[in-house]
Amino acid sequence: MTGPTAAPLRIATRKSPLALWQAEHVATLLREAHADLLVELVPISTKGDRIQDRSLAAIGGKGLFIKELEVALEEGRADLAVHSMKDVPSALPPGFQIAAVLPRADPRDALLSAKAASIRELPTGAHVGTSSLRRQAQLLASRPDLKISALRGNVDTRLRRLDDGDLDAILLACAGLIRMGWESRITARLDPAACLPAVSQGIIGIECREAATDVHALLEVLNHPSTRVAMDAERAFALRLDGSCQSPIAAHALLDGETLKLDGLVAEPDGSRLFRDTVTGRSGDAQALGESLADRLLTAGAGPLLERLRTA
Repeated sequence: MTGPTAAPLRIATRKSPLALWQAEHVATLLREAHADLLVELVPISTKGDRIQDRSLAAIGGKGLFIKELEVALEEGRADLAVHSMKDVPSALPPGFQIAAVLPRADPRDALLSAKAASIRELPTGAHVGTSSLRRQAQLLASRPDLKISALRGNVDTRLRRLDDGDLDAILLACAGLIRMGWESRITARLDPAACLPAVSQGIIGIECREAATDVHALLEVLNHPSTRVAMDAERAFALRLDGSCQSPIAAHALLDGETLKLDGLVAEPDGSRLFRDTVTGRSGDAQALGESLADRLLTAGAGPLLERLRTA
């Protein structure tokens, strides 16, 4: 795949503006790292993008954003796929792997509002838009008076609903806003102590087939080790919990030298119950720490809750 006459390296991506930005960012990094490498994007329309009138939980969860990209890899129409890792299910299909991750952007959630500078200052009964059961649960745990409205579509579509006055506030990921040049729209960045982020939020991951060793070799230079450690801990936590798309699950890992701290949460969608705990250990034990934290929450009572949500 190197050399001016070689076939281009093909990157499968969703067609949303943010997804295209992320894929082009990876393409630029690859071109910079490998002289004469040809790279092209393969934009694909996913079911998660096409269905905008229902919540993600109602149509099958965030995995709908990546299934068609994995089919393109399997059928040989693309060599790798670029994902927001918070959209990637904890268990990958057999034969696939996350070959590299980029340095993590701001993992926090963002409040956007012209009516309040913080969640606490929102008016009583304010209408808040979010597409995330995780955000909804934590928001209602602190402010049960708020009215939650489903918020789907691209970032610009969501911003338009706020600007048109349909909503008093919306919650989005800081990372996406920053990448799209909308950092100035952020009213407040929510402290993870108050709103724990989604698993792997802010991380761009690159997926390919395990057998594609030539692609692995090209991607190795892009992999960011400390981000990988944090991601592995958070995804191991989510995998052990075996939550469904109806399960509000959150996790955030922080690396300090060789020490890894992992916070995790499981909640009722209405915020009436939250199970939260923290573990600390060696960075080399990222997966084991994630599994240990999940086991602690399951023992504390999250197990029956998750089982009920799985069968709801």
